Amino acid sequence: MLDDMDVKILRILQQDCTRPVADIGKEVGLSTTPCWRRVQKLEESGVIQRRVAILDAQQVNAGVMVFVSIKTDKHSLNWLEKFHAAVAEFPEVVEFYRMSGDIDYLLRVAVPDIAAYDAFYKKLISRVDIAKVSSAFAMEQIKYTTALPLQFAITERSGKSERAEA
Repeated sequence: MLDDMDVKILRILQQDCTRPVADIGKEVGLSTTPCWRRVQKLEESGVIQRRVAILDAQQVNAGVMVFVSIKTDKHSLNWLEKFHAAVAEFPEVVEFYRMSGDIDYLLRVAVPDIAAYDAFYKKLISRVDIAKVSSAFAMEQIKYTTALPLQFAITERSGKSERAEA
């Protein structure tokens, strides 16, 4: 269970995980050692899954974002495993979700241009039988963040939900 101090630390780390622990501790009101212990605990418990560098997609020539909606009429375990394995092998697929509603899967694909997307599409459909594919190209990125909202992280306080208090 997370407490207010954990959430403060996580807010800072989500913005810049390269900040020295001493600086983080000073900002949240802890000395270096207790702050470091909390960060280690958050890593060991899996709250912090990994620390990464966020790259500029344009500068690495992967600035065209394509949202790919997939419908299938196959719902066998064999097809599902084959499809998941195939998609996992494509580095262009940066997000992959099984959905509820009208579409079965949603992919976010990063490529340099439409020709690269077409090549990806052809490789994908050659590997797996898909009933319907719909692609939408992002025209402009309005908001992008990897930071998760942390107001939900502390669910119980004095027996009440924080959302009910807000």
